[in-house]
Amino acid sequence: MPIPNLVPLHPLPPHRHPHGFTLVELLVALAALSLLAMMGWRGLDAMVRTQEQTSARTSQWLVLQTALAQWGTDLDAMLSLPYTTPLDWDGQVLRLTRRSSAPVDEGAIVVAWTRRNVQGTEQWLRWQSGPVRTRAQWQQVWQQAAMWARTPGEAERANETVLLPLVGWQLFYYRGDTWSNPLSSSGANPEGEGSANISIPDGIRLQLELPPSSGIAGPIVRDWAQPLQGGGKSQ
Repeated sequence: MPIPNLVPLHPLPPHRHPHGFTLVELLVALAALSLLAMMGWRGLDAMVRTQEQTSARTSQWLVLQTALAQWGTDLDAMLSLPYTTPLDWDGQVLRLTRRSSAPVDEGAIVVAWTRRNVQGTEQWLRWQSGPVRTRAQWQQVWQQAAMWARTPGEAERANETVLLPLVGWQLFYYRGDTWSNPLSSSGANPEGEGSANISIPDGIRLQLELPPSSGIAGPIVRDWAQPLQGGGKSQ
């Protein structure tokens, strides 16, 4: 019986143990992962901070634009009624008499604007009375507006709106083809308070100084023109 050819067997390779990570390699890998995580966290934190700052600045712009729009609306609606004062600025508070915005109420209202400390921060504020229909009612709320600007009580604070932080503000009247300080002799009304024909200036310039802590710091200037003179548009 023939003997088959025998194929020589190769020796089996020696058993190899799997090669693991050394302690140094693990430490290097952990350090690299920590660095990547730190870089990713810083990038994410910067994105969140930028988004928060943008959102805060946008919100402040909306508040400012709303306040200035209300300012222009109040001036556009001013009334020069007999034996009342349509507009008065004493360096601290601006008071004005205007038409009521209520659709079913044809009475007048008194509005006041001032800067006052509110909880440790100087704020720009607006105050509005209820409708008045007699000179006695008007006189009462006119004096109440002046008291609100300086030493307000609970009754006066109930009708105020806190608008935005404000470092300072100033007004100028446009009369006789020139801008002048309302408190100077050239800017003052020729008639006294309570007279029948106190004139409304042709224009009013509002200058606001916003604090550096806010997202929109620095000076803001807004000009208003009488509707009969310049279309009632603020710039």
